[in-house]
Amino acid sequence: MTAALLCFLLAAPVLLVAGSPVNNSNNGTVPLVIWHGMGDSCCNPLSMGSIKKMIEEDISGIYVLSLMIGKNVVEDTENGFFMDVNEQVSMVCSQLAQDPQLKGGYNAMGFSQGAQFLRAVAQRCPSPPMKTLISVGGQHQGVYGLPRCPGESSHICDMIRKALNNGAYTDMVQKHLVQAQYWHDPLNDDLYKKHSLFLADINQERAVNETYKKNLQLLEKFVMVKFLQDTVVDPVDTEWFGFLKSGQAKETETLQESVLYKEDRLGLAAMEKAGKLDFLASNGDHLQFTREWFKANLLPYLQ
Repeated sequence: MTAALLCFLLAAPVLLVAGSPVNNSNNGTVPLVIWHGMGDSCCNPLSMGSIKKMIEEDISGIYVLSLMIGKNVVEDTENGFFMDVNEQVSMVCSQLAQDPQLKGGYNAMGFSQGAQFLRAVAQRCPSPPMKTLISVGGQHQGVYGLPRCPGESSHICDMIRKALNNGAYTDMVQKHLVQAQYWHDPLNDDLYKKHSLFLADINQERAVNETYKKNLQLLEKFVMVKFLQDTVVDPVDTEWFGFLKSGQAKETETLQESVLYKEDRLGLAAMEKAGKLDFLASNGDHLQFTREWFKANLLPYLQ
């Protein structure tokens, strides 16, 4: 495999899992949990399957768990669009807690929307402990647009756009469309903060949950990868926890310029001061990178 051509969108899992054969927990490696993105599945041989295989080849004996949301690949893909995110996170937390291979801790790698879902796991479920979280094109401040949904001719993409445009914060859309739960409308900030079922909660928009803040700071590293030529995520700044300034939809601000950081509502300022935040960039489009780039930039965090 000379390149990991991961052109899918943002993320999701239920709970069949695709794991490596059981390894000796004393072999010195740290287990890895992977959460795929929207439009993808746990075991696609061109995406998560290739990533899993590559990591197992490069780190001898590592236990890699790739989460499947549903009973099969079809359900897994569909649930990335339609299963409540909070339910997914709860199910994954239970799965990880019951896996004896993870009891000593694990690293996590989320692709696209899978990244913010794994951050929710870190904030809500500190046992077993997540050590390093690697966000590959994750949307930590949400999205305000779907410029290129995976499978442009798909009726699913058209339905998502229509639902988000007509009422992302209505109860029906929030409860039944995954992407609505991290839809962040800067022109309707009050509606977002009040009605967002997932993102507004994990980003401390309504109130500061000290447990979330404490648990996130337990991470040894939080690594965020931005794709500089991204045509899928809008705005791309969200991949480094930045976003559009409130009240308009043109100017962006960095994480460090945001209220979230200045008031340290999530502990990110403290984490950066402690050297726990790493910001990486890739010149490719969304989830497109070479094996060489992956090995040079991400593999060291897993070894």
